Amino acid sequence: MLNEIINIILLTLTPALELRASIPYGILIANLNWFIVLVVAVITNIILGPVVFFIIDKFIHLFLRMSWFSKIWDKVVERSQRKVKPYVDKYGEWGLALFIGIPLPGSGVYTGAVAAYLLGFDKKKFFGAVVAGVLIAGILVSLIVATGVSGFSLFVKGV
Repeated sequence: MLNEIINIILLTLTPALELRASIPYGILIANLNWFIVLVVAVITNIILGPVVFFIIDKFIHLFLRMSWFSKIWDKVVERSQRKVKPYVDKYGEWGLALFIGIPLPGSGVYTGAVAAYLLGFDKKKFFGAVVAGVLIAGILVSLIVATGVSGFSLFVKGV
């Protein structure tokens, strides 16, 4: 069980996957209790938010001196601003939380942290948005996985 929990943590820490991949893995592949999977993935993803925000805030200036990194960063900045700014303009902090909470590719804590940094969020507002957004995402992904398995079992025995 410890190996599966470590895998859930590692999947949650992986950019573009986060808990959108770790919850289905934990429930469907590792066959762990959904509540344990949800708690581990949500706590890991919540901790990830401030870490990414801190790293961006303190170290991005060092990395931007490398031209190859600067080119990648410029693309990430453009994409983050384009995707998140409409939510933030309309709903403020809750807009960022909704963006983080939508379980779609390109949303999540990493993109949310970059966008929050670029849009000038302070640490407290960002952390509030991360907690709310990760809870939304965790609950939605868990419900999708749970109902998907239940619905699928109507058609196939043994699921």
